[in-house]
Amino acid sequence: MSRRSWRRRLSSVAAIAATLVLVLAGGAYAANPIITSIYTADPAALVVGNTMYIYSGHDEAAPGATNFSMRDWHVLSSTDANTWTDNGAKLSIADFSWAGADAWAGEVEPRNGKYYWYVPVNGNGPGWMDIGVAVGDSPLGPFHDAKGGPLISDSTPNSSPLNIDPTVFTDDDGQAYIYWGGYWGVRAAKLKSNMIELDGSVVTPQGLTNYWEAPWMFKRNGVYYMVYAANDTNGCVTSSSYACQRYATASNPLGPWTQRGVILDQVSSTTSHAAVVEFNGQWYMVYHTADAPGGGNFRRSVAVDKLYFNADGTIQKVIQTRGGGTGGDNKALTATASTSYVSSWESLAAINDGYTPAGSADRAHAVYGNWPQQGAQWVQYDWPAAVTLNRVRAYWFDDDQGIDLPASCSVQYWTGSAWQNVPGASACGVAPNTFNTVTFSPVTTTRIRLNFTSRSGYSTGLLEVQALAP
Repeated sequence: MSRRSWRRRLSSVAAIAATLVLVLAGGAYAANPIITSIYTADPAALVVGNTMYIYSGHDEAAPGATNFSMRDWHVLSSTDANTWTDNGAKLSIADFSWAGADAWAGEVEPRNGKYYWYVPVNGNGPGWMDIGVAVGDSPLGPFHDAKGGPLISDSTPNSSPLNIDPTVFTDDDGQAYIYWGGYWGVRAAKLKSNMIELDGSVVTPQGLTNYWEAPWMFKRNGVYYMVYAANDTNGCVTSSSYACQRYATASNPLGPWTQRGVILDQVSSTTSHAAVVEFNGQWYMVYHTADAPGGGNFRRSVAVDKLYFNADGTIQKVIQTRGGGTGGDNKALTATASTSYVSSWESLAAINDGYTPAGSADRAHAVYGNWPQQGAQWVQYDWPAAVTLNRVRAYWFDDDQGIDLPASCSVQYWTGSAWQNVPGASACGVAPNTFNTVTFSPVTTTRIRLNFTSRSGYSTGLLEVQALAP
């Protein structure tokens, strides 16, 4: 036992070293981040017809930089939310004669056949950040300054301590609202129909608990939703240097708001900025991370993942995927995982986070392992409502130490009263360096279980387990 424990410690050290090598080498990823040709941040989403557009900041900071370098905004587009095109820079600081620097987080809102792009920039006048607005005739522009000066600045009565992160929402009655602000200073106001003037006074919305920055407003089934970045340590983050995404609901676009919980955990970058949009009948969250090769806090990249509502209108926490894209029909991404045993230094959450391993010895990511347990063990997925499945795919972990490929495996489903083998199952594979797929006749269930038996003298590990719908 002591020899194996020693070997496990060596494996952990090797894993850390391997991770550093991968990071320094800038290893390739697929699907999320959605593009890696440039660094993109602060995404805002807009659906027009059969296309989803993402309006993104452009991080240009050098490796190791300790501040933002952002001079223009790009437009990304997709017709399936999986394959993305960078349409290039469609707006820049140079398009605002009164701007000095800092092309930060903006959003585009359509109105009267035109598209209004609200962006925060460092103005040349008094104060720090101002909010300007550009206009174009199509989602891809070209865009030009619609006002010739700031829409919102430090001179605006009751402006935010930091005038950044504008989000605009148009209600069913045609009234448009703008929300913005940082440093805990969320603000809101109505917009005139010309979309370039405030209509009335600036208000301070109430009830957005632990608000920090980056508001995003949308409406569903008559309920108003506000998503925003928070940095509290009350279930949000472990360090206030990072942020999560909380959300609140209201029956009026100006509140008061009721805080509902965290829907996106801390990401790999210190900042967190998200948008929520419905596209082709599916809801998505668009956000940024530091997960691209060479990425960092000032070299971020946009990611897209599916978002799900509960029957009562509350929102399930978004599963962050890396290398696994938006998940397709992988129902595991919304399941709760459990197991017969997991090692204290490993992670059960690793098996359904959407990661695509590089190989069975991949330690660049969290893994599941049940050392020192041997013999028959299992991992299980539970859903709050029944799902229909016809495939399970397992990617086995092998660390060449105490964890090895299993001797055998099988898949079972819960009938409502007992566990039963899935009908018409193909062989359950135990091959290394690949997803082993078990196909079976469709079953509708709230639970699925992957059983496995270890090889003699070893324990078993997994990198990812997918549960797929027909």
